Formats: sequence, structure tokens, C-alpha cells
Amino acid sequence: MAETKATRKAERNLKKARIEKPVVTRKGIPSDQQQPTKRKPAISFSPKDKGKRKVTHEGAVGTPELSSKSELPSSFVVVAGSYEKLLYGLDGTVASSESGYEFHLKPAFIFPAHVSSIKAVAASPNGGKWLATGSSDEIVKVWDLARRKEIGGLMHHQGSITDLQFPSRSHLLSASEDGTLCLFHARDWTVLRSLKGHKGRVNSVAIHPSGKIALSVGHDKTLRMWDLMRGKGSASTKLGKEGEVVRWSLSGSMFIVQSLSSLDVFSTNMALRHSITHPSRIQSLRFCKRVNGDGELLLVAAEDKKISIYQVSEDSQSTPTIIAEMVGHSNRVKAVETLHIALPKTATNRADARATTTIVCTISSDGKIFVYDLAALPAETEEKLQLHPVAEYDTKGTRLTCLTLAEGRSAGGSTVVNGKRKEREEVVGNEEEAEWEPRFEVDASVEAEGSEDGDEEP
Repeated sequence: MAETKATRKAERNLKKARIEKPVVTRKGIPSDQQQPTKRKPAISFSPKDKGKRKVTHEGAVGTPELSSKSELPSSFVVVAGSYEKLLYGLDGTVASSESGYEFHLKPAFIFPAHVSSIKAVAASPNGGKWLATGSSDEIVKVWDLARRKEIGGLMHHQGSITDLQFPSRSHLLSASEDGTLCLFHARDWTVLRSLKGHKGRVNSVAIHPSGKIALSVGHDKTLRMWDLMRGKGSASTKLGKEGEVVRWSLSGSMFIVQSLSSLDVFSTNMALRHSITHPSRIQSLRFCKRVNGDGELLLVAAEDKKISIYQVSEDSQSTPTIIAEMVGHSNRVKAVETLHIALPKTATNRADARATTTIVCTISSDGKIFVYDLAALPAETEEKLQLHPVAEYDTKGTRLTCLTLAEGRSAGGSTVVNGKRKEREEVVGNEEEAEWEPRFEVDASVEAEGSEDGDEEP
């Protein structure tokens, strides 16, 4: 009897997210009327697990790396959320031509993914198949990009989802207005840790390139550092203002906190390096590597309808400066993302032929999705250049809110995992699976304004 009571007490203490499974409708679109189902947590997060976790060349826990340029994805998937609850998926491809390279965007799916506006979206890296979306309905939904079906909903948070990040292919980190961050295991979507420390809304989360630590900023005007290996906070500092976005550099030697139109550059010991005032209010930012030349760039999306490109130096005495800008949008730019991809071989040996490039994808309040080729930026520039989009898709006025880029197939038509090519699973018709049905005509019932849900566009 004593053993039975002890067992029941241990089961109650286990942290577990409620997983909400989708219900298939006649049209094949996941229904929002879902019932929570119980699942047994199979993973516990403890220090002794550290020795079993795989650490790659880049240091990310359990993250397989791309071992050569030929294994980079040759295609990509653009996923964007909106205030109108719609989730847009676009298949991106690149083809060689006599004049250079042609980029194409083709709609893959459009459907209402949540019962309220979509606030955050993230795709698992390095060929991972998971897609996560967060909404004002307080649910994190998980999708299988390979099979294009809904896996279920994680209902652990008690506030709107504000940010989603994948530290690796096997873990998901979420942030919410309830002041907490949750670390999920992607194998069975068990909650490994619920990180508490912020007093109020968490606005943004950033994962270090090693995958071992994370930063977060929130409404309480503090910056917090989290040890993801141990599942607890490791440091914090008061910013004196509300941080809206935080991002690590690719080298992991610095990070940036954005608030309104200001950018504060910090070193890893949280010492302030530079304070920059951007010409316009900032909406999003992202670090990326140069295609031509060496060093890192900082892409800043703002309300001035363009993306400013800052040259960033590892020298702490060198202040980031604007060297170019991406233009084309007619309204504020809401988000920017980047992805390194492989390019197809050319029929002729042209001087501009190259093996890889970095694409930059943006969304705007004008309802358009743009793709830029960062190879258009030369290694050295004397004047501020303007880069124009190489591909675009018009959602016809949808108020886009969030964006992510997922890897498509590799140059050989397969997915690369741990340096090995693995063919994607074929989609088998099954009435019990909630398939995403491509929809390019939206019903009037899902075109309701976001304000009807109590959400207002900032």
C-alpha cells in the first residue's frame, strides 16, 4: 500500500503538457474543436543525461550539422502566420537561367491554423520535420512538415504565445505572456522544464549557437540568461527599458537587445558595447554571414518599409554601420529570416556561377512576402546600395505577423541527417490523418478581423 501511494505521488509531480490531438473534418482541414488526451512522459531532464546527449561541431545539443556544401538544401519552405488566423506555406525553388538564377515561390497550403491570431512560428533546423505555431489562444500547435499533418496542441501556457525557438531538432523552447518559458522534448512533447523568473510578459527568446544557453527579455525590463542543460536561470540584469527582441550573433561572442528604435550591443558577460539609434522603429532583426567576403551582417526590419543591413565587426571598438538596404515593401516590415541554400549547376561556365547563397525572406503589413538574394551585396561597397527582391508572393492584404524558413530537399532530392541522405517519408492517404489541404480561396468566415478576437495590430 505504501509503495502504491508513493508511485501515485511521483506521477502527480511529473511535468507534462496536455497534448491536443486534431480532429479531421470532411475537407481535410484540422478542426479547432479538439479534445485533450493524456500521454505518459517518457523523458526526465537531469544532469546525468548530459553525458548521453550528442554535441556536434557547432556545439548544439543533438543537432546534426551539414558536413558539406553539396548537402545544403536546394529548396526551401516559407511559413508565415497572420492576424486573420491563416497559416501560409510557400514552396521556394531556384533554377539556373542564361541571365543568372531565378527564384520562385509557389503556394503549398493556406488554412486557418488557430482560433485566434498567430503570434509566433518556428521550424526545426538542419532538415528537421517539425513546425510549431503559437497563438493568442494560448496553444502551441505542432505540425509535421514532411507529411503535412497536425500532430497536436501543447496547452501548458496560460497566456498568449509570444515566441518559439528550436534549440535543436529535438527540443522546442516557447515563451508566453504568462511570464514563463517552456522547454519541450520533440520525441513525445513532454515538458522538460518550465523556466520562471520574469514578472510579466516574455517578449523574445534567443538561443546561443551552442544550443546550451538562452536569453530572454520581457515587460519587466530585465534580461535573463538560462542554462538549458540544467534547466534553470544563470544570470540576469536590469535593462532600464523593455526589451522587445533579443538576438545572438552567429559567432556567439555578442548579442543585441532591441527596444523601439534603439539597438544595444552586449558582450557575453552582459557588458554594454554600443548603443545605436536606428532611423525608424524596429520590428525585427537577424544576424547572418556574408555571401561575398568575410564577417557578419545584421539585418534590421523597421517601419520605414525597408531592411537595413549593418556591417558588424568582432572588434568591440568598431560600431556597426549601415552599408546597404533592401527595398520594395510599401508598408512596415514585420519580420526577416535567412537561410543558406545550395544553387543548381549552370549549363554554361558563367563568371557569376556559384555553389551556394543566402536567401533573405521578409513579410510586411502590405501583405507581401519577399525573397532577396544576399549574393547581390558585394564584398566591399563605397556607397549605400539598394537590393531588390528576386521573388515575391502577394497574400492580397492579409496582415502577416510572423515568419520562419524551413529547409527543403538537398541537392540530391533527399533530406540530410547526420551527414547521411535520407529520403522523405511518402505521404500515404489515410482518412484518420489530418492532412493539410491546399486552399487558395479563403472562406468569408475566416476573414474576420483580428480585433474581433480582442487582438489589435500594434
